[in-house]
Amino acid sequence: MRRALATIALALLLAPAAAVAADCPKTSLADVEDEVMCPVCGVPLGLATEAPQAQRERAFIQREAESCKSKQQIKDELVAQFGDRVLALPPDKGFNLAVYLVPAAIVLAGAAAVTTVALRRRRTPAAASNGSGPSQTIADDDAARLEADLQRYDL
Repeated sequence: MRRALATIALALLLAPAAAVAADCPKTSLADVEDEVMCPVCGVPLGLATEAPQAQRERAFIQREAESCKSKQQIKDELVAQFGDRVLALPPDKGFNLAVYLVPAAIVLAGAAAVTTVALRRRRTPAAASNGSGPSQTIADDDAARLEADLQRYDL
């Protein structure tokens, strides 16, 4: 009986902690580290291992992750401290939107060009076979001249 009451009491004590843990976003240093830069070195934070500023930034991210802040909240606080240069990717608004749209437009234009060329080359033999293009048969005098040339070269 005492064990059952102790188990129930323990479960009631741990329930609020489990609820708080469920509300806490699961963010880690590694999760944020690959999306931010060292503002002094200008390299991704994961590569800046020896820089003092990078170590301070890592410690800041670790503290914020342990205090249940989401990845976006941590990145917003880093931008507030260091500016947009701390982000590994530019924000997807304003002129920086071109970073995302221009490569996509180039790929689409290339695909359209390849499709157009393929369709045109595919149609060319069909136009020649239905009589609208140049004749594929050799005239009699051209055939005789070709035969004479082949006889002369002993092929």
